[in-house]
Amino acid sequence: MSLPTTPSGPSPTGVFCSFEGGDGVGKSTQIELLAAWLRGHGLEVLTTREPGGTELGLELRAAVLHGGHVSARTEALLYATDRAHHVDTVVRPALERGGVVLTDRYLDSSVAYQGDGRALGASEVEALSLWATEGLIPHVTVLLDLDPEVGLARLAHRSARPDRLESAGMDFHHRTRAAYLARAAADPGRWLVVDAAAPVEEVAAAVRARVAPFVGVPT
Repeated sequence: MSLPTTPSGPSPTGVFCSFEGGDGVGKSTQIELLAAWLRGHGLEVLTTREPGGTELGLELRAAVLHGGHVSARTEALLYATDRAHHVDTVVRPALERGGVVLTDRYLDSSVAYQGDGRALGASEVEALSLWATEGLIPHVTVLLDLDPEVGLARLAHRSARPDRLESAGMDFHHRTRAAYLARAAADPGRWLVVDAAAPVEEVAAAVRARVAPFVGVPT
């Protein structure tokens, strides 16, 4: 079976926005701020994450991030499994209702982390995710860009042990950052790159300005 290399595009009714970046860049904060702003305009908003946006996803998240050793290919396949189920049961139904879906990580995470970080090949990992999701890609992808050393330092106060990706080593995190920036530069129509070291409200304002035309509300 051959995997597709060209996405079919997002649902024509809803608006799909993904947030990407390394650990500790503030994705959760910015998703919450954008969701509140959109709801203030009367829009239906679904916030979710990968992995872990479904009951099955929570099990897969525990296995891939906190379980025993798995190979790089196994890791990529587990993420693709989560993504296929997540899109089929959560994301696509919300888009078909005309809702706005905000997800903390999507297929670009796999391309950056497994394709480049784990050196599995960006094109192969992307093709796998496109097949798993039937070509669903976001209207907007927000990259919160930050030096990985700064981002990981922000997480140092947590009591939880670092997960498998957080503890992969600084070279790994620099490779994933470079992969993100390269993807954003190659597709500026979809990507918004924001300096995650900027003040929280400044970042939020940039995100609102990019998303507003898609949802038909003023900034």
